[in-house]
Amino acid sequence: MEAANLLATTNGAALLVGPETCTSTPTPSSEILGTTPGGTDLPGREPPFSVFTVLVVTLLILLIAATFLWNLLVLVTILRVRAFHRVPHNLVASTAVSDVLVAALVMPLSLVSELSAGRRWQLGRSLCQVWISFDVLCCTASIWNVAAIALDRYWTITRHLQYTLRTRRRASAVMIALTWALSALIALAPLLFGWGEAYDAQLQRCQVSQEPSYAVFSTCGAFYLPLGVVLFVYWKIYKAAKFRFGRRRRAVQPLPSTTQVKEAPPEAEMVFTARCRATVTFQTSGDSWREQKEKRAALMVGILIGVFVLCWIPFFLAELISPLCACSLPPIWKSIFLWLGYSNSFFNPLIYTAFNKNYNNAFKSLFTKQR
Repeated sequence: MEAANLLATTNGAALLVGPETCTSTPTPSSEILGTTPGGTDLPGREPPFSVFTVLVVTLLILLIAATFLWNLLVLVTILRVRAFHRVPHNLVASTAVSDVLVAALVMPLSLVSELSAGRRWQLGRSLCQVWISFDVLCCTASIWNVAAIALDRYWTITRHLQYTLRTRRRASAVMIALTWALSALIALAPLLFGWGEAYDAQLQRCQVSQEPSYAVFSTCGAFYLPLGVVLFVYWKIYKAAKFRFGRRRRAVQPLPSTTQVKEAPPEAEMVFTARCRATVTFQTSGDSWREQKEKRAALMVGILIGVFVLCWIPFFLAELISPLCACSLPPIWKSIFLWLGYSNSFFNPLIYTAFNKNYNNAFKSLFTKQR
């Protein structure tokens, strides 16, 4: 019985031991039991962490800290700058709230689980249920917030005349409410309806319910449905952008410094030039400023969706397939897929602030005032 437990312990700590655990080389019994070279047993003593383990743990701690601080900075900026108290910044704020909660409540306990021998949960059943509920709630809300941002960008680009400020406010409020309501339903379904159990006292294991029906419901509601939404939205954005930006652009010819009015052929625009060499251009096919703004929005949505898919699709494929086929991935791959999904909460604020100069200016002014 003790030998079986020790074997499970060495197999379960795959993330923390490093690449050498993937080999089939037998481990000396003195290393497993924690004995001295003279044969004296040291019960309860675990083998020291390897350099690889220390490096991985350090990187994960840095990821947690960076995710929390960056999203918190976005939230503070939105709260302190009045210009951000409107759409679409409320959608960005909702995403930042979910990502801050992931970094503050979910990732640290996941790291504690990784550091325990054999990924055993030693913090009790109640804390396990709270942790799993917040894990599903916050990660699902983060994913659906990405879909809400993509939808808002799509309507802004394709229906900028009908999608007025009032309509945009109502739509964003509805999307935020639905995002958190659906996330809460998926997270609390096992507790409310007895849909599987998160904590296994015998194995000391804490994980999302492996009930096959719940696996289908949760993965579809938390990932595959928003994935379909964002892919459809980006396809429509790409088509709209290709149609709009594919129109033949009209060139503006430089004129002498004297004041003159020149009427171009029907397909060109009218250009007024003054002595100060400032040029005012009236375009019949659309404003260049709006085109540049729409290009940035389309690029931002594309990168946001691409990173979202790359981060989460390995984890949700494993979460859907494993309960249905009654098979299990090696622990090291489970850990890699899980933390790759968590890293999406770090990339989200980087992406949607990198394409908005207002955030960069707000960050600079915020730090300047603090000094």
